[in-house]
Amino acid sequence: MNFELTEERQMLQDSLRRYLSDTVTPEMIHDATEADTGHSDTLWSGLAEMGVIGALFSEEDGGFGGAGFDLTVVFEELGRAGAFEPLMESGVLAGGLIAALGSDAQKAMIDEIVSGETILTLAHGEPAARYDLAHVETQAAKGGDGWILTGRKSVVMAAPAAQQMVVSARTLGEKGDTDGISLFLVPMDASGIETRDYPLNGGGRASEITLTDVTVPADALIGPEGGAFEAIETQHARAIAAQCAEAVGLMDAAKDLTVGYLQQRKQFGQPIGKFQALQHRMADVLIEIEQARSAVINLGGHLDAPRAERERYVSAAKNLVGRTAKLVVEESIQMHGGIGMTMEYALGHIAKRLTMIDHRFGDVDWHLERFIRLAAA
Repeated sequence: MNFELTEERQMLQDSLRRYLSDTVTPEMIHDATEADTGHSDTLWSGLAEMGVIGALFSEEDGGFGGAGFDLTVVFEELGRAGAFEPLMESGVLAGGLIAALGSDAQKAMIDEIVSGETILTLAHGEPAARYDLAHVETQAAKGGDGWILTGRKSVVMAAPAAQQMVVSARTLGEKGDTDGISLFLVPMDASGIETRDYPLNGGGRASEITLTDVTVPADALIGPEGGAFEAIETQHARAIAAQCAEAVGLMDAAKDLTVGYLQQRKQFGQPIGKFQALQHRMADVLIEIEQARSAVINLGGHLDAPRAERERYVSAAKNLVGRTAKLVVEESIQMHGGIGMTMEYALGHIAKRLTMIDHRFGDVDWHLERFIRLAAA
């Protein structure tokens, strides 16, 4: 298998890396963290103008990419820069579900997503779900000419920045059933929606959302009634691939900071990077990062594989990347010494973001257990 990027992806990677290195500064990260929306409007507009959002969609859906390696290229560079724009929520999860299941009228919105004009988010996780995608208790009942939604959604990422959200709700069955889950397109300002926003550790904002008799029209239903689970699982597999690629980019940034520090910090009249013990520790970090990168490449190449095979690669990659990220964070901070513990130094942001990435979409323990179940099946 040829692991080299195509010419188009190489151009995307190079141009995106240059743009982010010139644009993303500690001041921008601080301002985005403090913003009510949890992201930078300037950076978001720049990414849209570059066509980065379009790289997340196929040509048939109005983009120019959409493959697994398109996702990994984009999100690895975002991770390397430490950026936390709502590309995952708008382009991969909510936008991907509309592209997969939406009507022609709903798919027309993809042009607005690609241009950056509209930001969407997915409201799927619930307080007691514990990473289980089939755990949906929010109810949707037919009423009048549309649907009435009632329930709670937890940790809805980028909700403060979104204009609309894709909401999962149960129209049939009990919690835990894969059948009976439907999707609805709901405006964030619809009557009956209560949101509680909060900042996230590592950047961005999320919301706890309560829906109380929220009425939406009949054409708000996305795809077939009760048949959304397969698409939800597929888009989460793509999101995990993107999240793992972002983690590799963050780990590369931590590695570069640490190598630079080891070359500059002097002790006993010479750079501490010349000490063999630290060289060995750094070599271990480099090897583990490359192993994580290989897992991401492997997952990116199997996103279109049959479900059972794809999901094994998903859990294997998420588990390995999570374990590697923990090692990289701990080793980087320890080799930096006291400066590694300060939040003013870039390593602090990287460490917090890597820690939070492990807990999104399932942590290392959850995916290890899931991999064992999938392998046994």
